[in-house]
Amino acid sequence: QVQLVESGGGLVQAGGSLSLSCAASGRTVSLHVLGWFRQAPGKEREFVAAILRGSGTTYYADSVKDRFTISRDNAKNTVNLQLNNLRPEDTAVYYCASIRGGGNVRSPANYDYWGQGTQVTVSS
Repeated sequence: QVQLVESGGGLVQAGGSLSLSCAASGRTVSLHVLGWFRQAPGKEREFVAAILRGSGTTYYADSVKDRFTISRDNAKNTVNLQLNNLRPEDTAVYYCASIRGGGNVRSPANYDYWGQGTQVTVSS
């Protein structure tokens, strides 16, 4: 019913920037929250950022709030994550996800749809 596709991942040097995009298709009008999570090898999936589709209210993990920016373009059905001042510890697979209704935006268990993920690798 809803499809999410990420793009924009790749290799970047420490201190560099990268822009990730997530395109949503299907019944996108039913979505309430768009979020980004990441997962590094051997680690649990962790919250990165989220945005409310209607109001544009944003939420960030403390580790990224001064470096990453989440935004959405409802007309284009896309959500973007701008990653600045990247560090090697940011290396992970980044996933786009969405919630139909409400819930804690920081908990992956509350998300109804997930993209396939895009790899971000930051070199020293």
